[in-house]
Amino acid sequence: MEKDYQQLKFDYVRSPDEVAATPMRRPVVVVGAGPVGLSAAIDLAQQGIPVVVLDDDCVLSKGSRAICFAKRTLEIFDRLGCGDRMVSKGVSWNVGKVFYRDEMVYSFDLLPETGHRRPAFVNLQQYYVEGYLLERAQELSNLDLRWKNKVVGVSQNGPRVELMIETPDGQYRLDCDYLIAADGSRSTVRKLCGLESKGRTFHDRFLIADVRMKAEFPPERWFWFDPPFHPNQSVLLHRQPDNVWRIDFQLGWDADPVAEKDPEKVTARVRALLGKDAEFELDWVSVYTFSCLRMEKFRHGRIFFAGDAAHGVSPFGARGANSGVQDADNLAWKLRLVIEGKAPESLLESYCDEREFAADENILNSTRSTDFITPKSAISRTFRDAVLRLSKTHDFARKLVNSGRLSRPSVLAQSALNTPDQDAFDSAMVPGTPADDAPIQIAGRPHWFSTQLRTEFTGVYFCDASTGSLAAVPDLLSLAASEMPVRTVVVFPPHAAGQQLDGIDTIIDIEGLLAKRYDAHPGTFYLLRPDQHVCGRWRKFDASTVKNAVLRATGRPSFQPIPSEQPCLVTN
Repeated sequence: MEKDYQQLKFDYVRSPDEVAATPMRRPVVVVGAGPVGLSAAIDLAQQGIPVVVLDDDCVLSKGSRAICFAKRTLEIFDRLGCGDRMVSKGVSWNVGKVFYRDEMVYSFDLLPETGHRRPAFVNLQQYYVEGYLLERAQELSNLDLRWKNKVVGVSQNGPRVELMIETPDGQYRLDCDYLIAADGSRSTVRKLCGLESKGRTFHDRFLIADVRMKAEFPPERWFWFDPPFHPNQSVLLHRQPDNVWRIDFQLGWDADPVAEKDPEKVTARVRALLGKDAEFELDWVSVYTFSCLRMEKFRHGRIFFAGDAAHGVSPFGARGANSGVQDADNLAWKLRLVIEGKAPESLLESYCDEREFAADENILNSTRSTDFITPKSAISRTFRDAVLRLSKTHDFARKLVNSGRLSRPSVLAQSALNTPDQDAFDSAMVPGTPADDAPIQIAGRPHWFSTQLRTEFTGVYFCDASTGSLAAVPDLLSLAASEMPVRTVVVFPPHAAGQQLDGIDTIIDIEGLLAKRYDAHPGTFYLLRPDQHVCGRWRKFDASTVKNAVLRATGRPSFQPIPSEQPCLVTN
């Protein structure tokens, strides 16, 4: 039987650090045990970096909160060791439907093609996501999770961050080389640093009602504009596990947030949607107002801000938790290389460049969605309603409808870590793009390409088993022994099934989809970063070119010795 993660409480356990004669020093401390903080901590721990997680509470989240987890985020959870649990428990969906007043105007499919391991989205209550991540974290011996440890002081002193932490037993000091603040929209660390997020607050209110019921609605995203059961407003419906349905009702700015949470009032709204004879019970209710904002810089010295601590968006489009987990994914491998002395500290600045760009993209899309959902003038309302009416029969109008542009990973095309294309490709897999998935075969058994990508630089060489393409094998092997090792995967077409190469992983592109999605010919080589983003691609493999691209992707345009002054890896 599944645990009731909302009811779990975790004991405060006194850490030996609290009674140490001198402050202990750790490589990385993460503040916040939500989806973003736990993802960052697990990622670092799996890569061999000892990490301490501090949380000022002793419970997981209450209510559904973030529920829509996108394909890219699910692939990150796969790498963290808990993706299967998320997908098995969650409600998978690809289809969304848009309604105007009393009729459906059109539907859309977010993943219309086959050949992907994960669906476009999985709906799963945040407390399950946190629970599964927590249980994965507890399996890692170098991850120390401390409940009821509240950060009350932060300062930076040369190559370290000094924290003052309050516990039920008193206060203690803990030092670290790097601090990740993933402590939410009201970030304590941000306030202690005298920093703030700036942006736009929207003058509207929405009611979330988690309703437990048995219903025949399909696992799809349904969005109503101006429906007869909630006139002049909008409504969003999502199915969740355990026969729980998430309903968002737009209320308007003048709504009383306290009165709107009254069970009788909420029940009346739900019954208007479901019918007077519907049987249901309220599971969780909340009223929210949202903002689109971000910090000016996500890095301040040795302190990095991630997730809602760094940026906030409206819930329409599922951009909050997804972008936060992708923050963690972007930062962890860079911290690991710097801590191990394999990359200069300047590499960490690319976290700001890349994730601030992603935040701006999310905020832009979120703001546009909100402006469409909640028109600010009579003219805007007239335009929106005309677009909705036309969308029933005209494709051009459907592109203008914005019920929440759903989360997609950012393409980091302008990243300084990329090696720009020198060859012509007809593929979406440009440098900066997260690697696309496809079905493959290994030793005669079905697999997925995404499962072959780990937390290291990976080269993907497309080979037709001809003498010419096999001639590159010695140079491919040399990549593993280079200053920054590259693990190479050789992709063979179906007719070359059974080919094996000593010292190199081989896979079969069983349906030809991998070559198609990457526009790959025999001899094509892709270089993927440890976070699975493409950072270079070539029509012809050349070992020296690839090695230079790796150096560029680790913050060094050419080989430069790493300074000897590196962060401390010991835990005392």
